[in-house]
Amino acid sequence: MMRRRQLLAGTAGASLAHPWLARAAGPWPSDRPIQVFVPGPAGGGMDILARTFLPAVQRHLPGATFVVQNRAAAGGQQAFEGVANAAPDGFTLGAAQAPNSITLPIERQVRYRVQDFVFLGNVIDDPCGFWVRADSPWRSMADLVAAAKQQPGRLTVGTAGVGTDDHFLLLSLQDATGTEFAHIPFNGTPPIANGLLSRTIDVGSFNMGEGLALLRDGTLRGLAQGGPERWTATGSVPTLREQGIAITAGSTRGLVAPPGIPAEIRDRLRQAVAAANADPGWIADADRINLPRRPMTAEAQEALFLEEDKRLRARWARSPWRE
Repeated sequence: MMRRRQLLAGTAGASLAHPWLARAAGPWPSDRPIQVFVPGPAGGGMDILARTFLPAVQRHLPGATFVVQNRAAAGGQQAFEGVANAAPDGFTLGAAQAPNSITLPIERQVRYRVQDFVFLGNVIDDPCGFWVRADSPWRSMADLVAAAKQQPGRLTVGTAGVGTDDHFLLLSLQDATGTEFAHIPFNGTPPIANGLLSRTIDVGSFNMGEGLALLRDGTLRGLAQGGPERWTATGSVPTLREQGIAITAGSTRGLVAPPGIPAEIRDRLRQAVAAANADPGWIADADRINLPRRPMTAEAQEALFLEEDKRLRARWARSPWRE
């Protein structure tokens, strides 16, 4: 992860770390920095999205500066509630993720509804994946499934928490293969990788973009990725479908604003996000640090989130996901 963080530090730029250096007096957005709530810890997928993409948005939103605030507690609930309940003045935004931001209002009492967010555009779609240590005896999903069937409920799988895309990948694997694992929820992806490396868990479930650096340096082995086809950056890792397991899963990541934001500010933000998605500098940065881009308009992002909300509510009604 260290190489990745070093790259990100250079990409994010001084204005994200010290917004007052670039701030100018005047009307929105130059009146004060725009805070962006991130539902994950430093170094996780949502944090990487914010710190690499926001400099491109900043280039297309004259006068704007951004401050990233990591709010990883309660599965990101604090971050999503912070956005939903912020003043609709354009100075608070959030990074939102499907399915994670969708599942919380389904499984618990929270102070936001997905339907109320003002969607600004999607940026990333990172395939899910299963990971083991490089010295693990399991070299394929067939090996892992066979081991799980020999030891029902004994093999431990770390995820970023209940109701996350990582957790749904594990639930789908159990459903598809008739296996049972011991689910170990963590507060974000970096602790999962640490758990693998310290040998406190057997398997990690997290996104391919998040594990790429450890794959490249030979620390971890990817057993499978959840995209419909192999992501080029992790082309050595077969998909679940290639290994006879009919599962596709990933994490779509983009930006949202509070309910009630004025149409003029909303439209300027959407235009800046769309321009940033097409910015050659951002595209080069994403390619350089191997982020799986999936630019979507605000309307397409909203449609995806609302469709996922319907699907997940139906699944909860059939079989609530738990620890």
